[in-house]
Amino acid sequence: MSPIKRRKSTVAHVGNIAIGGDNPIRVQSMTTTNTMDTEACVSQAIRIIEAGGELVRLTTQGTREAENMRNISAELKAKGYMTPLVADVHFNARVADVAAQYCEKVRINPGNYVDPGRTFKHLEYTDEEYAQELQKIERQFIPFLNICREHHTAIRIGVNHGSLSDRIMSRYGDTPEGIVESCMEFLRICRREHFDDVVISIKASNTVVMVQTVRLLVKTMDAEDMHYPLHLGVTEAGEGEDGRIKSAVGIGALLSEGIGDTIRVSLSEEPECEIPVARKLVELSKNLPQLRPKEESKNPETAEEYMYIDGDTLHLYMDAPDNDTLQLKAAMATGSILIDRKATNLVIHSPRYAPLLLEELADAILQAARIKFTKTEYISCPGCGRTLYNLQETIARIKAATSHLVGLKIGIMGCIVNGPGEMADADYGYVGAGRGKISLYRGKQCVLKNIPEEEAVERLLQLINNDLSDTIKPVSSNPAT
Repeated sequence: MSPIKRRKSTVAHVGNIAIGGDNPIRVQSMTTTNTMDTEACVSQAIRIIEAGGELVRLTTQGTREAENMRNISAELKAKGYMTPLVADVHFNARVADVAAQYCEKVRINPGNYVDPGRTFKHLEYTDEEYAQELQKIERQFIPFLNICREHHTAIRIGVNHGSLSDRIMSRYGDTPEGIVESCMEFLRICRREHFDDVVISIKASNTVVMVQTVRLLVKTMDAEDMHYPLHLGVTEAGEGEDGRIKSAVGIGALLSEGIGDTIRVSLSEEPECEIPVARKLVELSKNLPQLRPKEESKNPETAEEYMYIDGDTLHLYMDAPDNDTLQLKAAMATGSILIDRKATNLVIHSPRYAPLLLEELADAILQAARIKFTKTEYISCPGCGRTLYNLQETIARIKAATSHLVGLKIGIMGCIVNGPGEMADADYGYVGAGRGKISLYRGKQCVLKNIPEEEAVERLLQLINNDLSDTIKPVSSNPAT
């Protein structure tokens, strides 16, 4: 197995670390605490850092939260933690201006930085009107870059498939080209302004969309002689085994191609749980089984690791010291091949594991690659300071009641930042609408607004039951049924 040649990028300086170039692939996570609760944020940030996190991101909904980043930073430094902090900003460009004074990096989302929140309405623009919209971005974005330059603050241009603006969607559609253009509009300004401490991310809950779009971004940047470092992640990956496999398929596909300078594994769990998985992905990416022609395959009794394609079936021969490593390594090795549909079936050969376990793992990887669905699909966010309900408990209740509905897709979102958009291909959605309030979706359409949280899971199940045919067993909120 030959080492993977990593894509060369420019270097972004974020506090005391450098991202891109020949620097190591950095791993990071995001707190789930209220950013106004300094003590809780500091405590959780320390757990992330001590698990190996190299950057810690916190949500900054408003200027109060952005201002409090100063206190959080000071407390961490007083305790001896110099890890860079990243402010996560949506919907309010003024918040980004404030946060840039107190954080080592600020993430902005092109989908809602200047453009209003999406409504999924088609808008018509003349070329002149569209150019005027781009000028609005410049008027807001250039002063922000100047603040960042003054305070030595890096930025992340973080595009989410689920939060593309109506403007982009109307002109480009829900396409990789539209996602990439949403990013490039901002990158072109960065280059004109000679602002270089930039990291880019393009995320989606759909691994195929995520991989194809990041590849297109790299190609588009290369064509315009841009080489900014890339942050990788499958957003709303879920939790447990499914969340890990889904992340490994998407992130692993790109790492196996030498793409990626920093990663986050977005799990609906405590944020410090993300770090060991991310570190494992980075380590495994250095030495993955390689695809070879079938006629060059070796004796399967040997310890050599490799893959070959026979018809529509990808055969993977590999070993791993434990089940967790087996899952991640198999998903990473096969992700790119399956996403590109070079094969549409998977057989894993590993002598120390039971055939049934290997078959179940193959099915899980095929589902993560959006090829074959053998169980319910859950698109659940990792949570952040915007999440105003107990995400993990809610996921457990919904899973217990719906896990038998093979092929059904259910989105479980803590807030509206990515809610309706990121779960656009879900059949049903459960989205935090405010403190103690939940909105329910059928596809992109909100069908029940601001339901009391204590009623919301039962109402979701009622909605699903009402829509299902009589041939499918009704779902129940009682895990025992």
